[in-house]
Amino acid sequence: MTLPRSWVSLCLLAGVLAAQPAIRVDVHLVNVGFSVRDSQGKLVTNLTRDDFEVFEDGAPQKISFFARSSDVPLKLGLLMDVSGSQDSFVKPHNKDLHTFLESVLGPKDQAFMLCFGNHLRLVSDFTGSPGHLTGALELFHKGKTEFPEIGPAEHRILGTAFYDAIYYSATQLLANTEGGRKALVIFSDGEDNSSAHHMLDAIEAAQTNDVLLFTVRYTEVKNGRLNARNKYGAGVMERIARETGGFGYDAREKGLKANFEQIGEQLRCSYELAYHSTDPSDGGTFHKIRIRPRQAGLVVRAKSGYYTR
Repeated sequence: MTLPRSWVSLCLLAGVLAAQPAIRVDVHLVNVGFSVRDSQGKLVTNLTRDDFEVFEDGAPQKISFFARSSDVPLKLGLLMDVSGSQDSFVKPHNKDLHTFLESVLGPKDQAFMLCFGNHLRLVSDFTGSPGHLTGALELFHKGKTEFPEIGPAEHRILGTAFYDAIYYSATQLLANTEGGRKALVIFSDGEDNSSAHHMLDAIEAAQTNDVLLFTVRYTEVKNGRLNARNKYGAGVMERIARETGGFGYDAREKGLKANFEQIGEQLRCSYELAYHSTDPSDGGTFHKIRIRPRQAGLVVRAKSGYYTR
């Protein structure tokens, strides 16, 4: 039997098409939390999506989601440095911490607490109860050690795994929480001596998983002067906050109570937006993000960018 020429042509065309690789457009959603301040440094809270333009690597993006922070749930992590230089810092401020959590955590919000020194111990898993969080911290300070560890078992010789605490909080505890806001408040001097990860790992983990970092720095000063190690830690705390869209605070300047109030205000008075990026770059590529307010005189604080997964 001889097939008509038209049928043969169709069969050949079908074979050619089947041999071609499928064309796939990878559209991924990019979430960005950010705050806006006026020329006086005050938070601006009455803006809408029409007040902003968003750019990725210089290319304009269409905003597909926009909300005030108070309209979306919060997942918050408290990272407490309990190494030798920091162990006594937070203890006297348990009441201030409780007040902060009461002001920040709404009915749909949750927080966890991680204490880190030589080990990373999950003192409290996610809960909406300020009393449970501060109570767990009190138990830790009283010597209870039967708390689960996060991250792989590491042989640590020295005492402060600062970067690992941030890295595993962002990639394990917060990575699978979909939607809403995600933030870490880190109490430390920023001086690491036993992590398997470094500063850029910690920043990348936070940026990729849409986590804002707020740092509260307390540095033991001897003879009234910061030493070289202290200055390094101060620079670390400032940079990781800036690169992720959060803020860094020096607890010696205004006191921990004032720091709590400022962090709480920013968490309540910020914004969330999302856009679909069609950039075809492979995983590991860094994309710069810029949020530009249409109104003159306003300053946006957001993460500098993100890495494709």
